[in-house]
Amino acid sequence: MGTMKAMVLEEPKKFVYKDVPIPEINDDEVLIRVKYCGICGSDWGSYTGKYADEVACLPIATGHEFWGIVERAGKNAQGIQAGDRVACDICLTCGTCYYCRRGEPLLCSAFKQIGIHTNGAYAEYVKAPWKNCYIVPDGVDDYAAAFIEPLTACINASRKMNCELGSSVVIIGAGLGIIHGSLAKLRGAFPVIVIDSQPARLALARKMCADYVIDITKTPDPVAEVMRITNGVGADYVLEAVGRSSTYEQAFQMLRRGGKLEAFGICSDDDLMRVPPVQFVIHEKKVGGSCAGIGHDWEVAIGLLQYGRIDPRPLISMIVPLCELEVALHELQENKNLVKVLVSPEITQRIVL
Repeated sequence: MGTMKAMVLEEPKKFVYKDVPIPEINDDEVLIRVKYCGICGSDWGSYTGKYADEVACLPIATGHEFWGIVERAGKNAQGIQAGDRVACDICLTCGTCYYCRRGEPLLCSAFKQIGIHTNGAYAEYVKAPWKNCYIVPDGVDDYAAAFIEPLTACINASRKMNCELGSSVVIIGAGLGIIHGSLAKLRGAFPVIVIDSQPARLALARKMCADYVIDITKTPDPVAEVMRITNGVGADYVLEAVGRSSTYEQAFQMLRRGGKLEAFGICSDDDLMRVPPVQFVIHEKKVGGSCAGIGHDWEVAIGLLQYGRIDPRPLISMIVPLCELEVALHELQENKNLVKVLVSPEITQRIVL
């Protein structure tokens, strides 16, 4: 099969750009030539060894927000052939455990994800089950296609949150939080309030979805500001998209009585939050969570992009060659005005948008 270039995470904080074998596929898989793979916030956690179950999978080529061109399809593949533009549901489930049989595959006892637990798309090629692949129509351009995977995760969170028409929604974090806010706006939520510390991100949020933005560098008590905007009631829904115990605690405080906190940001295994249990009982506050998109979420995401209901392209800050992945990860930590960075194995010089 020959070799390809890949960025292999050999141990925490050590990526190596190297030649590795091109993946071999079986009859139920396809080989995909990677076009773009977005850098996810969770990639920093993987890189630094934040998640114990992922460290156990090293060495690995990470990268899960990808799309590409089918290079070769196994003989059992149906409706997928070489040359097709495809996005790939990264969730790998057993289909037979207690949770899968209950129709809850994201809770699968053997749950794994491409690019997190198995080799992913920070490489020239990646393999995937053909059943996990979705055709990307011509109406979705190359840049927008790179958002299909993260959009599916936001869609699942939106579905779990299930905000009603006219609900007030607070989003903490203006990275993917802008997509969460855009989905809330599509659902008829108002006001949509986005909280962050970076002016450039907040400017994008205001342009794309937010009725109010709260800059925590200028408004150190965002809970009080949310209460002011909602006339002292609190928000119907708060979605945390940062992954810090402190912001989870603030999110819970921003809720109205009977409101719901939707957990999206991923914390370390040992992070804890302090919540008064009485608020679950007397105030009837609720908490839900969602970890990824799966199945039909992919068709919905592609449709939202195809028909222009969501346009994530303004969020792209730059595109870097595969060999610059590690540098870009550090840049994203140091320059919070960067929002989304895409990685491409096909370019040799970065593109700043």
